[in-house]
Amino acid sequence: MKEITVQELKKLMDSKADFQLIDVREPYEYDVCNLGGELIPMADVPNNTDRIATDKQVVMHCRSGRRSGDILLWLEKNHGFDNLYNLKGGILAWARDIDPSMPAE
Repeated sequence: MKEITVQELKKLMDSKADFQLIDVREPYEYDVCNLGGELIPMADVPNNTDRIATDKQVVMHCRSGRRSGDILLWLEKNHGFDNLYNLKGGILAWARDIDPSMPAE
């Protein structure tokens, strides 16, 4: 599984790179804090694979990186994606290292 650090994600965002950011948390978690990505809750991903880009880098994240890692591996195994990156440490790492004012819990 390919991973990306929160520092690398911030560089992508700051440079306005063309990539897709997908948040696989639940809507109530997204409402508390988010990185502006597209919300596709983990349970909904299997029915929404058409919403996931195949022609550019896709960064997937959740609270800690576990759920997004699990669904990323599932997508690679069952749908052949090879452009997916898991955000190492998830939104907790973002709040810790990039934006300490973010309410990550």
